[in-house]
Amino acid sequence: MTDSGSAPLGLIVGGGLLPQRAAAAAAAAGRQPHVVVLEGFGNPADYAAYPQITCRLGAGGRMLDWLRAAGCRELVLAGQVKRPSFLALRPDAGAAKLLPRIGMKAFGGDDSLLTAVIRVLREEGFEPLPAQALLAELLQPTAGQLGRHAPDAKAVRDIRRGVAVVRALGAVDVGQGCVVQQGMVLAVEAIEGTDAMLARCGPLHREGPGGVLVKILKPGQDRRVDLPTIGPATIAGAAASGLRGLAIEADGTIIVDRAETIAAADAAGLFLLAIDVQAPTWNEPS
Repeated sequence: MTDSGSAPLGLIVGGGLLPQRAAAAAAAAGRQPHVVVLEGFGNPADYAAYPQITCRLGAGGRMLDWLRAAGCRELVLAGQVKRPSFLALRPDAGAAKLLPRIGMKAFGGDDSLLTAVIRVLREEGFEPLPAQALLAELLQPTAGQLGRHAPDAKAVRDIRRGVAVVRALGAVDVGQGCVVQQGMVLAVEAIEGTDAMLARCGPLHREGPGGVLVKILKPGQDRRVDLPTIGPATIAGAAASGLRGLAIEADGTIIVDRAETIAAADAAGLFLLAIDVQAPTWNEPS
């Protein structure tokens, strides 16, 4: 938790459990959450206990004006959002003034866009915080096996292959995950997100040992927003698609509802492994 005492905290939220947990943690620490629910992504009913407004993505001016009026200076951006095309954004008057400062080049990839948004938010007098500032237990700090199941040698080779693939994707700001089975890349994560990628893998499953989901940071990624995230739903999707395990980046991946996630992996017979992608054993295929 930050050291801002009882100052109100702004949250701009999409879908999923992470922003709900962040709002609850802020409230428990004595900081009144003021929630901007992104229309079509977050569910206002999940934040009924807090002051809130619902805004479409393009209504940036309304969002910031409301948060300023509430006295919020620190902000958390969290949750699942499918980015629309630039033409579909329909910015309000306030957002239209901000867009030239964000720059068209930022719309090429999620990380470049979010980095530009953070810069503009700071110029506007706000301080973006990572969700893990509220929930320190979200990050798996060290490499190692989580849960009962461990990968075998074939799975380790698939993990190494997956790390190489995702690092290449991340270098051009495309995605944070992929699925590899027996050395073959079944799917890579792009704009659709992890859950949709996993759903695509089911019909692509090959005979023999199942695939592995690899989730890691993009090279040089800003750690304040959009860290790789898994939770019980990720485990369910991996199991439904015939995978046999997940490898996530240690000290870089958020685990929502950690105990439930590990228990779900154990129950499904999946391994869950945190890896240090900087170690040569993961960067150099054998």
